[in-house]
Amino acid sequence: MIASELAVESPMPTLAGADASDPLLPMELLELELSLESFDGDSDFCDAVRTAAGKSGGEFLFDLPAEGLIDDCKRIAVLRIPSASTDMRIVLAVLDQNGTDIRMESPAPETAHIAQFADAFIEVLERF
Repeated sequence: MIASELAVESPMPTLAGADASDPLLPMELLELELSLESFDGDSDFCDAVRTAAGKSGGEFLFDLPAEGLIDDCKRIAVLRIPSASTDMRIVLAVLDQNGTDIRMESPAPETAHIAQFADAFIEVLERF
């Protein structure tokens, strides 16, 4: 038995860049990441991410080369997914440099400009 004064509550693990103020976001990112687990690099990155986003109730917005944006990364796909605190939230699907593994991330300070561009992109699409 651990004495109560020695017990330390361990924090819940979160994914890269996850927003701690939105407790459902890490689970949503985890679900997306798990649905992309079978990606082996042979299929198209955009198609795989688009399919996974659709299954989660989200949508694929666009993808871009990751050069200079995120280290050890080949491409970034920008998605909108449902979130508890807002209607939809921007997340990133990141293809590793080898082109064989996809991880999910919330926009971090170094990729905040991508989320801002995505918001502007959405506003333009919604006008038409």
